[in-house]
Amino acid sequence: MSQKQRILLVEDEDHLLDAIKLNLELEGYKVHAVKDGKTALKIFKEERFNLIILDVMLPEMDGFQVCETIRLENTEVPILFLTAKNTSEDRVMGLKKGADDYLVKPFNLEELILRVGILVKRSLKSDDLKELNSYKIGDKTIYFNSFELKQDDGTITPLTKKETMLLKLLIERKNDAVSREQILETVWNYDVYPSTRTIDNFILTFRKYFEPDQKNPVYFHSIRGVGYKFTDSH
Repeated sequence: MSQKQRILLVEDEDHLLDAIKLNLELEGYKVHAVKDGKTALKIFKEERFNLIILDVMLPEMDGFQVCETIRLENTEVPILFLTAKNTSEDRVMGLKKGADDYLVKPFNLEELILRVGILVKRSLKSDDLKELNSYKIGDKTIYFNSFELKQDDGTITPLTKKETMLLKLLIERKNDAVSREQILETVWNYDVYPSTRTIDNFILTFRKYFEPDQKNPVYFHSIRGVGYKFTDSH
């Protein structure tokens, strides 16, 4: 495992901090463990991380505040919340503050390791694609900065900002199912809660743009009960 896969662990319970740190280090991650939010923010400004594991209940400054502060300057690094509360309100609050995942205590360490692996993999993929200015699907190229879709014959189709943002999100997460929550956070920023039908309509539009056969899509897929997925061989 590459040395650059670094995790910031913020947990104020000593036994849990030690157990999580040990297990992550056994998996090959480099872990920087701290016990309060203020120290976490100081360390975060000084170093680069592929993932932040953040307890909600922290002294002086809770995990939600820490997450919110981090998101003001970094929207890319994945954040996994640990919480003793299993309420939908807390889950929604965590997602609104910018968290990527949520694990309720007590949890199985194997499940934590699995979720960590998924989020770190996503962060590495995101690093590779951060400077993604264009992407070609079939005979069409998406230009993310100018909100345009250009065919090989020179025909240009303008894209809306939301279309461009959703395309970029799905392409960055290529071959992974992207949940409606992630789409809400990234594309709509929780200002509006689009219905499943609204997002479905975007996917239908993408199929019109890109699919040779709209009824048998090869690029844009709806995953029932989960969200949406973009697949591509290149």
